[in-house]
Parts: sequence; structure tokens; C-alpha cells
Amino acid sequence: MNMEAIKNTALSAAFKGGRILSSMYGSSFRIDRKGRIDLVTEADTASEKAIIETLSHQFPDHDILAEESGATAKKSPYRWVIDPLDGTTNFAHGLPLFSIAIAFQAHGETRFGAVFNPVTEELFTATKGEGAFLCGRRISVSDTPSLEESLLVTGFPYNVREILPGLMQRFEACLDAAQGVRRLGSAALDLCYLACGRFDGFWEENLKAWDTAAGVLIAQEAGGRVTGFNGEPFTPGDAEMLATNGKIHHDMMTLLTTPTA
Repeated sequence: MNMEAIKNTALSAAFKGGRILSSMYGSSFRIDRKGRIDLVTEADTASEKAIIETLSHQFPDHDILAEESGATAKKSPYRWVIDPLDGTTNFAHGLPLFSIAIAFQAHGETRFGAVFNPVTEELFTATKGEGAFLCGRRISVSDTPSLEESLLVTGFPYNVREILPGLMQRFEACLDAAQGVRRLGSAALDLCYLACGRFDGFWEENLKAWDTAAGVLIAQEAGGRVTGFNGEPFTPGDAEMLATNGKIHHDMMTLLTTPTA
């Protein structure tokens, strides 16, 4: 597989999607609901269409898993995992915290990931075994040694009301132990901000593969550790994810898995 062709095509697709999001950001557009708090806009579908057309033109035999249109099943060993607008609620409310996330997988392993915020023009990328980069500059996770010095970030899944007691128990435990906790609304950006040292730890439940595939590779290539809450290996699409700079990982695992009275 020609990884340069993979990278160039992925970035071309991300920039095309980004131009669409930028042109619609702050304007009037149609908003529909997939669930009570799960939105989809015209921008999501237009961005996804442009991304898929770009990838499929170059690699017509590859499988695709995309948030809005679902999965194609061509039985290829290669697959693209796409979130055309991660942070739809932010986008719909005019908050500039959203991104496009594109991952390329070969034989089930993520080999390349790109996350692009078209407002800030920050482009995060990683190739398996080659490190992580922000706008071409190598990045790494923080050196923060303890939870009490750490700035954490989390997110709330769309079924938050169904799991509220356990979710709030974990949130309270982390809030009490850390310097602070933020909630931005784009898991892909959360992982990238961890990768470049802006956050020290990130946890969330019930994320989909398109939310995490690109960001997890970027975080790992920047030196981060990504597991389930219990420390088991994480695969995009798993129910629980914990990502840290590595130094606070064990302490965060303890917070997330220890019941309170």
C-alpha cells in the first residue's frame, strides 16, 4: 500500500470537507434530529459526501465506515473511517470547536489518521510508527506527573440520561482529584489536544469508531496511552475509553473503576 497516496488523498478529502463546513458555519442551515440530543445538519451530510467522493475516486475498492451513511461492505482489507463533522452541536450553535476526522485502516489496524478544525486551521496527523504532528510540527503528550496537577477533559454520550448516575460518579471523582475538568464536545479534538499536551487525560463512554479511530492513533503516536477504563487494550468502537499522558493512567483507572459508597 502506497502510504503517501493514502495521506495525500485523506488530506485532500479533509480540506474539501473543511471548505464546506467553513462556508456553512455561522449561516442558516437545516438541522434534523437523530435522537433527543443527537443532531445532524446539512453540513454533516454535505461534508461527508465530498469526503467519500474524494476517497472513492482514488480508492474505489476500499470499504468505508461513515457516521451519516453507514458502512459499505466490499470485503476489502482496507477501510476508511470518517466523521464529517465531529461536534455537530457546537457547529449548530456557532461554537468553533468541531472537526473532521478521517482514519485509514489496513487489516483492522489504523495506519493513518487526520483531524482538521477548519476554523482554527489546525491539522493533526499521525502515521503508524512515525509520530504525530500538528501542522507539520511534531507533538508529544505532557509531562504532568500527577492527577492533582492535571487538566482533564471528558464528554457526555447521547444516551447520557440512561447512564447518568455512573457517569456523574466518575465525573465527580475526577473533578475532585484533578486541577480541572473540561467538556469541549468533540472527542476527536479532545484526543488531539491530549496529544499536543493541552490536556493530560481524557475519558468518555459510548463513543463510535468514527469518533476515535483517527484521534486514538494521533494520541498514541504522540506518546499517549489509550485503554479501556480497566486497562484492557482499546479498539475504536469499544464502550469505554481512557487516554492519558501515561503518567496519570493508573490513577485515572482507579478513579473510573472504583465504586463510591
